[in-house]
Order: sequence, then C-alpha cells, then structure tokens
Amino acid sequence: MAVSNGFFYHILAFTSCVAFIYFSFRDFKDDFKSHFLDYKPQVRFVEINGTQFVLDGKPFYVNGWNSYWLMDQAVDESTRPRVNAIFRTGAQMGLTVCRTWAFNDGTYNALQISPGLFDERVFQALDRVIAEAGRHGIRLILSLANNLDAYGGKSQYVKWAWEEGVGLSSSNDSFFFDPSIKRYFKSYLKTVLTRRNHISGVQYKDDPTIFAWELMNEPRCTEDLSGRTLQNWIEEMSKYIKSIDQNHLLTVGLEGFYGPKSPPEKLNINPGEWYGMLGADFIRNNKIPTIDFASVHVYPDSWLVLADITEKENFVSKWVKSHIEDGDNILKKPVLFTEFGLSSNANGFDHSHRLLFYKSIFDTIYESAKKNGAGSGAFVWQLIVEGMEVFHDSFAFIPESIPSLHSLLKEQSCRLATLRYGSNLGRQIFKNVCE
Repeated sequence: MAVSNGFFYHILAFTSCVAFIYFSFRDFKDDFKSHFLDYKPQVRFVEINGTQFVLDGKPFYVNGWNSYWLMDQAVDESTRPRVNAIFRTGAQMGLTVCRTWAFNDGTYNALQISPGLFDERVFQALDRVIAEAGRHGIRLILSLANNLDAYGGKSQYVKWAWEEGVGLSSSNDSFFFDPSIKRYFKSYLKTVLTRRNHISGVQYKDDPTIFAWELMNEPRCTEDLSGRTLQNWIEEMSKYIKSIDQNHLLTVGLEGFYGPKSPPEKLNINPGEWYGMLGADFIRNNKIPTIDFASVHVYPDSWLVLADITEKENFVSKWVKSHIEDGDNILKKPVLFTEFGLSSNANGFDHSHRLLFYKSIFDTIYESAKKNGAGSGAFVWQLIVEGMEVFHDSFAFIPESIPSLHSLLKEQSCRLATLRYGSNLGRQIFKNVCE
C-alpha cells in the first residue's frame, strides 16, 4: 500500500507538472495574441466617387498624420510600444489615416536586404503596424519607395544593379528606366502586396485597413526634364500594382510641382522656376487612369527660404487652392495634402506661425469639403511620442506638448466628422473629440 501510494503521488506530481507546463504555455500564447484579439481588418475599402472618397455610401474625409518610422520601431520589442502609443494618440484626436513607410532597402532594420531577399523579422514588424492601426480604427497610406536616400531609396536599387554588373547607369534616376531595376522593384511590389499578415492571416492586398498605396515618396527625375521618363514609369508601375491589387486606391506621392506640360498660369504658382524642372508634372502625372487620387506636399519655409511669414502665407493659400481646383476641374479626382509642415528652424519661428499655417490649410480643405469638392484632407508632418528625440527633424512634435496644435487637430477632426455624419450624429460618434 505504501508503494502504491508512493506511485500514486509520483503520478500525481507528474501530471500536475505536465498540466502546469501546458497551461503556462497556453497562457504565454494567449498573452502573445491577446493584444491583437480585437484586431479585425476594417470592414470595407475606401472607394472613389468622382472627386470624393466614399465609405459605406458616405463621403470620407481625411484628417491624418505622418509617422514614417512605424515599421522600424515595431521591429525591436523595446521600441514597439511607441507604435501603439501613436495610434492611440491619433485615435483620441479623431485622426483617420496615417501615412508611413512600407520600405527599408539595404539599411539598418532593412525590410529588403537585397533584391528579392526579405527579413521576416521586419516583415512581421510591418504586420504589427497594420494590426495596431486596425485595432485603433486607423487606416494607412503605405509608401513603397523613396526618392531620397533615407531608408535606402532609389539610390539603393541603383547600387544593387551596379554591384551585380547589370546596371545601365550609376545615375540615381536610372531607377526609372533601367529594365533590371524595374524588375527588382516589381518583385518587391508583388512580395509586399501579396504578403499574408502573420497576425490577421489576411493578405495586404485584401486588407481594408490599408487606405491606399503610394508609389514613391516625392518622385523626381531631373535627368529627363521633359517628364517622359517619370510619366512612363508611373504608368508602368501603377498598371502593375492594379494587376495584382484591384481593391486599394493608388497615388503617386508627388510634391505637386507643375511641369513642362502645365499651362503658364500653373507654372507661375510653383515656388520658383527651378521647381518646374524636376521631371515631375502634377496634372500630367495624375491624369493617368490607374492613379486614383492626387497628392500634394506643402513646405513654404523649405521652398521660400528668404520669404517673410506674410509671403509664405500668401503662397500656401494659392498653392492649396490651385491644386484643389485641379482636382475639381481637370483631374476630376480627390486631392490629399499628404505632407505639410513648418520647420522650427525657420528664421523667426514661433509656434503661432505654425498654428496659422495649419489652420489656413484646414480651413481651405473644410470649405472645399462643404461644397463636395476635391479637397479631401491633409496629413501633418509629423507626429512622434515621448522618447523619440532622435526622430525630431524640426517639424516633428508630440501633440499633447503643444495644446494649441492638439486642439486644432481635434477641431478639424470634429468639423470633418459633422460633414460626414451630420452635426448631431458626428458629434455623438466623436464625442470625446468634439466635447
């Protein structure tokens, strides 16, 4: 009996140990997934109806922001909470869309290590960004390449082709015409668009959390001032994306400069003659049928370095109104101001200047939206959270740290919500924003 009891207790101890390990492991898995249990892809895709974005049969207006750093910060566990923090902040202000990078080529935390070779660890970080956005009711514009060198950019593709001995030229603009580089880029596009999110199980091309794809951040091709090279590239790549993904909207990522095919009155709106010789042409580039909406950037202190604050204000007013008119009368497409900012390094900078600048853009968009016009929203550059001083580029700010800007962003969210839902329902839905 003693032996039997001993055996019984050994068995009991063993089964208890097994149960402990099982439930502990189950709890670990549950903890890992519990953060995303309420993640469901947004139910419907945002669509286009003439000059307006539409969702569930109602106009959809964008009060958005840029946080280009999301994928990079989602890689390491120590910085991952910043992603949740910025989406929570955006949702609390009623912001609807965030624009961020879905590229990092050949640099630290590279998504694409070399042509066609991807880091799964970084891809899972992008999965997390999309899942977090969906969990907070935020949609994303995902930019697919960079004209600038940051995060690899087009220069990295040229370097890869040159190192492999297949590049036609060492010029960065060969990105737009070199057949080998275009094959690299198409391979990247297909990999990203068909990626299956490891959290949701949904392919990117089927996830409505993604508001739109952006071909490239601020494309320029100064090697061909006629604009033909960039135009051909936009046509080819936009058709390729649409052949894979018919669900999502697509934009170019332009800054908005008028080029050689634009009429003289439009060229005069450019911040200087030089800006018409960058190989880009706002109207021509956005007329392409596979481009769904136009994008514009607004940086008066970068483009008009010697101008005073009054001259900059006048320029911004004409610049924004001109592009909305293009959307209304020529393109017949929505227009989003996907970057706007005022640098704290500008001569005589004062936060009141930034407030006036933002308000001017918000007011113009609101007036257009009230008339069902093409002005459909704007994205401040850029928002960060505590502990991100290294990302402070003289434009970045923590919303809560500047109450006047924080209130202005919330006010714009509320105004656009009342246009979409009506005054009473809009304020009810956005109660915490509008109160």
